[in-house]
Amino acid sequence: MAAQGEGALARAESGQFDAVIVGAGFAGMYMLHRLRALGLKVRVYEAGEGVGGTWYWNRYPGARCDVESLEYQYGFSDEIQRGWNWSERYAAQPEILRYQNYVADKLDLRRDIRFETRVISAAYDEPAGLWAVETDKGDRVSARFCIMATGCLSAARVPDFKGLEDFEGDWYHTGGWPHEGVDFTGKRVAVVGTGSSGIQSIPVIAAQAKHVTVFQRTANFTLPAGNRPLKPEEIARSKETLLEDRRHARETPGGIICFEYNETLAEEMTPEAIANELETRWNQGGFAFLGAYGDLMATHEANHIAAEFARAKMRASVKNKEVAEKLLPFDHPVGVKRLCLDTNYLQTFDESHVDLVDIREKPIERISKKGVVCGGKEYEVDAIVFATGFDAMTGALLSIDIKGRGGAALREKWAAGPRTYLGLGSAGFPNLFFITGPGSPSVLSNMIVSIEQHVDWIADCVKRLTEGNIRSIEATKEAEDEWVAHVNELASETLYPQANSWYMGANIPGKPRVFMPYTGGVNVYGEKIAEVAAADYEGFQLGA
Repeated sequence: MAAQGEGALARAESGQFDAVIVGAGFAGMYMLHRLRALGLKVRVYEAGEGVGGTWYWNRYPGARCDVESLEYQYGFSDEIQRGWNWSERYAAQPEILRYQNYVADKLDLRRDIRFETRVISAAYDEPAGLWAVETDKGDRVSARFCIMATGCLSAARVPDFKGLEDFEGDWYHTGGWPHEGVDFTGKRVAVVGTGSSGIQSIPVIAAQAKHVTVFQRTANFTLPAGNRPLKPEEIARSKETLLEDRRHARETPGGIICFEYNETLAEEMTPEAIANELETRWNQGGFAFLGAYGDLMATHEANHIAAEFARAKMRASVKNKEVAEKLLPFDHPVGVKRLCLDTNYLQTFDESHVDLVDIREKPIERISKKGVVCGGKEYEVDAIVFATGFDAMTGALLSIDIKGRGGAALREKWAAGPRTYLGLGSAGFPNLFFITGPGSPSVLSNMIVSIEQHVDWIADCVKRLTEGNIRSIEATKEAEDEWVAHVNELASETLYPQANSWYMGANIPGKPRVFMPYTGGVNVYGEKIAEVAAADYEGFQLGA
């Protein structure tokens, strides 16, 4: 749906708002709705031509959510959920974007959103107690509250390959796909990267292209998604139970209720019971596999059982045994990188027109005019697809010049890694909120549940400040230090830091290696932020 309301062609604006929100994805849309309900004057700035955030930009072939669609939807409105019907177990990008536009229509959100406008700076004016926000379209506005709904996976990373500017073909990044689509019919295509977007897109590209060469640096664990059309009775049940399901989801570690978390430890189960549990969950599809037993993500011994099971299943999916071994991950425990869900990904490598190149052994040297040079060999292609991921969690935030008290830059404060209290705020930056920021469950959870959890907390906080005539709220350094230490301690008790993952920032050269999400779970985190609010925002300093 085309952008409406405040578009890029509108005259640059100035003036004062109660709140500025950066981003119009799921988080920004719901935040706008909650703040408008408080009677506040709000402006949202969005770089895209329409709402959607991640799902506006990620239109690559095969793009699909890895959380089941009946759970990957707003849970705050019974009217909204009853007016929408999902078609598949795992919704594809076009359907998710249609849903977001449906919500924007229902809530009349676009009139407060300025599209095709990117925020470039936000500076705190201490005497005025306001944030001064500037955009690339010349807007200069001020607001009491500045809320970052920039998303955890929204800053696409294109590798700095030598010679890319000389390539005579077309190249694309999965995170910024042309909206008109790409026709690969009869073309030779290189795909660089085998993370989630690569694993989703490669089978679709291979079904169209003349030849596909996949350049793999790191093999990843991937499970069959088990996608299928939803049954009418499943949709009907969801409509009756969604609001209660959402309450239940907030009481689980991952914000997901489509499977049960088995808290029994592996050592307390027989080998036969473990095998049956893993088999059942593998066949179920999705993230249920990681909930097979309580210590799967805690000890190498317990994880090794599941990893070996997964590798055996993956190995059996590829007829070419030499290629199969190259596709198996041996360098990290299962689940410590984002578990990938696929549809016929491994089977694609048995196709005669699909080749796999291991660039861990022989890294890509450069991009030539005709293709990709690797191990002294030139692979001639007509197009290159970079499925190389994102500068996760902090990339979009730090792309904005954010300055707090005394002109202190967030980029400098976070130079050694992000520092927040609860993932919601950072000391020295009053009235600046992050939605699903580093230090919160965010990417380890059902993002919709975590988004609603954060937005509701922020909205309640803003209401408290507004009604109490309180000038500002700001995390204290002491609370921030304690929270960062707590997040690191919990992470160290798991296997997550064992892999060079984007959770650690390892895919970005020079980025500090710090595990960024909170591993304690949505349920435990929710109890913590509720306690903080109930104690009149303990750990935050309220300004008169």
